[in-house]
Amino acid sequence: MKIFQILARPFVAFVERYYPDAFIFVIILSIITFLSALVLTDATPSSALVAWGDGLSMLFTFTAQITIIMIGAHSLAHTELVQNFLTRIGQLPNTASQAYSLVAFTAGVASLCAWSFGLIIGAIVARSVAKECLKKPFKIHYPLLVASAYSGYVIWHMGYSSSSALFVATPGHLLESKIGIIPVTETILSPVNIVLALIGLAMITIICPLMRPKKEDIIEIDPDLLTDNHVKSEEKTNNTTLIEKFENHRSLSIFLATAIFIYIAVVYTIRGFSLTLDIVSWTFLAFGLLLANSAMHYIKLVNNAAGTVGPIILQYPFYSGIMGLMATTGLMKVISDWIISIATPETLGFFAFLSGGFINMFVPSGGGQWAVQGPIMIEAALSLNVDPAIVVLGVAYGDQWSNMIQPFWLIPILAITGLRMRQVLGYTFVIFLFSGLIYGSGILYMGAGV
Repeated sequence: MKIFQILARPFVAFVERYYPDAFIFVIILSIITFLSALVLTDATPSSALVAWGDGLSMLFTFTAQITIIMIGAHSLAHTELVQNFLTRIGQLPNTASQAYSLVAFTAGVASLCAWSFGLIIGAIVARSVAKECLKKPFKIHYPLLVASAYSGYVIWHMGYSSSSALFVATPGHLLESKIGIIPVTETILSPVNIVLALIGLAMITIICPLMRPKKEDIIEIDPDLLTDNHVKSEEKTNNTTLIEKFENHRSLSIFLATAIFIYIAVVYTIRGFSLTLDIVSWTFLAFGLLLANSAMHYIKLVNNAAGTVGPIILQYPFYSGIMGLMATTGLMKVISDWIISIATPETLGFFAFLSGGFINMFVPSGGGQWAVQGPIMIEAALSLNVDPAIVVLGVAYGDQWSNMIQPFWLIPILAITGLRMRQVLGYTFVIFLFSGLIYGSGILYMGAGV
């Protein structure tokens, strides 16, 4: 349908011309937040600066977790077995439309399993599909294919790794005295959420191929990106020393992988099945070690993956500073209170959705955002006699929704696919529009039952 080509065109042009690089984006957001705190709160320049500076280190643990997840997932994806599997997936599409749909669907399903799966698997599948389609009689617009991979991230909060839903379902959470434990059966496993997740998955699978540009505008994958960067293990020779044979024997990596798997099994036995960032990290690490040819081979895979996390390590402390500034100065409360003041019991979930999307632009972390915004929205739900589960889902939907125009989580995808942010984000603006209609309508439907 040409209407989607026409709809995507102005967004693509806007992003190409006016959207700043992801690092410039966070600098601009920091300035806006600082000035807003001075105007809208009682903060002084010095107190605001201290709040920002103290906040820089607030998410160091989370940053380390993200780094391990990204490196572990990238290393796993570049083991020989997984590479062969991805090659087979890349061979599946017989038309350009099938290629875009396959990437979007795969990334969406992976995101429902765990947000990190969606980012890494989506990017690698997109690259693999683009590479294999060069051998076929149709052309693939690589920027749209990568955008299709990122589009899968628009449903991650509806799956098992939803930060806010897992937070309120965990015994001993900070709001337990006010709302008790909200089981996932009332949030991510509720019938409405499941239906909306399926609609969202269908939406990206259908819309992504409809945005494909004219033949003359197609940009295929750069041949330089197809250079074989497969990391090989050391070749055995007659001159190999005893210590080199020991270092390159698979038994070491298998032993360590087995130890991690046993640890995870024991944790699940003792604490129940709960997917935390730590467990995701160790799972990627264990599978990577298991599939690597040796421990030394795995080190090479990790070194090869390190380039994907540099921008995240650089930028996330500044987003953490923004979060500290908003929380310490009371700016977050000012924004939330304004939204609450115009909300009704029927619309509170919808305004939680809007505020979640807005705050995510400044704090692109589902867990970090809920930590500072969640208590305020829960207080509003209690005062308006609204089911807290509705605002939990509202904030979650808003967070995943505005990811489509927030470039931070696009960084690891760009590192793997070799594209620039401006080549991709214009297409996800269209996904932002349609997902907003779906999630906004869904949360209003939930509110109507209050």
